[in-house]
Amino acid sequence: MTVLTAIVLVQAQVDRIPEVASAIAELAGVSEVYSVTGDVDLIAVVRVRRHDELAEVIADRLHKVEGVVDTTTHIAFRAYSRHDLEAAFALGVDDAD
Repeated sequence: MTVLTAIVLVQAQVDRIPEVASAIAELAGVSEVYSVTGDVDLIAVVRVRRHDELAEVIADRLHKVEGVVDTTTHIAFRAYSRHDLEAAFALGVDDAD
């Protein structure tokens, strides 16, 4: 089964961040929502099976949540497991006991 993943950076009205996060988390297709520091207020992870579902979740529902000011969407090409990431960043130094 193919799963498409999108990472959505969300700008929200500052006084509504918790309510916006909760509303986004309730949307079908949204698997996770994080409150973060930096240039955006929230990061939502959307996982769907078909490309047209991305538009339904993000443009038709998420972007219309009251308190959402703006979104930027990044589509994931490839997922790496924790094991793959650890191997990619390994320095080649064994831990000494």
